[in-house]
Amino acid sequence: MALTNDTIKIKLKDKFGEELTNWDEQFGLLSFEAPNALNLKVLQFLFDDETLQFKFLTDLTAVHYPNQVGKELAVVYHLHNLTDNVRLRCKVFTDVNQPDVFTATNIFAAANWMERETYDFFGINFVGHPNLKRILNVDEMEYFPMRKEFPLEDQTRIDKDDEMFGRG
Repeated sequence: MALTNDTIKIKLKDKFGEELTNWDEQFGLLSFEAPNALNLKVLQFLFDDETLQFKFLTDLTAVHYPNQVGKELAVVYHLHNLTDNVRLRCKVFTDVNQPDVFTATNIFAAANWMERETYDFFGINFVGHPNLKRILNVDEMEYFPMRKEFPLEDQTRIDKDDEMFGRG
């Protein structure tokens, strides 16, 4: 029997009840939100369950929602069941002032680099990560460039001055 989104949703609701919220299914991809404190339990259940078998972490990233007070940062996990070729998305929200999320490196080895990249660009502290440090940006950087807190262009650049283009 092929694994369906309805089967996944039923198994997750049986295990976690109403703790999982914001169920959505766009373009056939099942998405849901898990509480920050339960991220490892949900991921481990998806990995271990004999029916679900989500053994492959396709991607792990973050999104900054500056207008959602207390839930400004979302860690987004994309998982794949290779046997049944089914994918799903799990979101975990955290406060930008205390961006702590438990590391998934003990479940998925691939999470190591992805969590370092997410830390580097969004500042999410993956608690328990074996080597959480910047991986692409310089170590001296004091901000996280993918957060929506900074102007898109450097306002001090003189080559962007209107006078350079005959408009001033």
